[in-house]
Amino acid sequence: MDTDNPNWFAPTRVTARVELETVQPPLLQEDEPPPFSVIAGSDTSPYLITCDHAGRELPRELGTLGLSRAELDGHIAWDIGAGGVARRLATELDAFLIMQPYSRLVIDCNRPLDAPSSIAQHSEYTVVPGNQRVSAPDAERRARSIFHPYHHRIRCELDRRATQGQPTIFIAMHSFTPTFMSVARPWHIGVLYNRDSRLGRILLELLGRETALVVGDNEPYAASDQTDYGIVQYGERRGNPHVELEIRQDLIADDAGQTAWAELLARLFREASTRFPS
Repeated sequence: MDTDNPNWFAPTRVTARVELETVQPPLLQEDEPPPFSVIAGSDTSPYLITCDHAGRELPRELGTLGLSRAELDGHIAWDIGAGGVARRLATELDAFLIMQPYSRLVIDCNRPLDAPSSIAQHSEYTVVPGNQRVSAPDAERRARSIFHPYHHRIRCELDRRATQGQPTIFIAMHSFTPTFMSVARPWHIGVLYNRDSRLGRILLELLGRETALVVGDNEPYAASDQTDYGIVQYGERRGNPHVELEIRQDLIADDAGQTAWAELLARLFREASTRFPS
């Protein structure tokens, strides 16, 4: 089977469900969205882009988690605009893109499973009623249905690249709300990294030349082993140049903003990539 086909995800999903059914009934039904989508890009592109919070889908069985439609449309449920930028950036760079469509309120795919925020009981000022008393088996059921298949697909692509000797530049795409806990955030974009700052420092330098931008250096969030999963597992631990990007949501809420940011980032990534060996 061609694993680079954009519609390929059935084997991972079926495997996860077979394992799950030996313990508990499946969380996701056959007619619900799979736990990831793929745009394969070019076999020769070094770029692998992920978007952990691209969507706000909820498994039917979980209902609305006790939240209103307005709350589920807001930033607490997903990274507004991040998926649109990721898709456009993947097109610009001919990159391999993997996106996760379920709300981070179901399970956060950018958190270690043992982190308290893996299944958030509250977000900013909002209490999440459906997450208040999630048992360990139910948390594992969410992980088996969404977290594990999504990350398995990322690992499969990284393993394929390693086997073929194809370099990888790993990009984790996110977005942040303009105001949090009533405090305005001045940054237009944040560049996040943990122990390995190679690519982050290059992008900070390149973004610093864009004089109209306010650029955050590990702002508005600082990356860490406790709060970030992708760049730790797929960047640091595999030795791949990597960066996590956070773009302010009001700047990418529409097609025009998403396109403008994707074009800017594509130009900067092309320049940054020349500083790494091919």
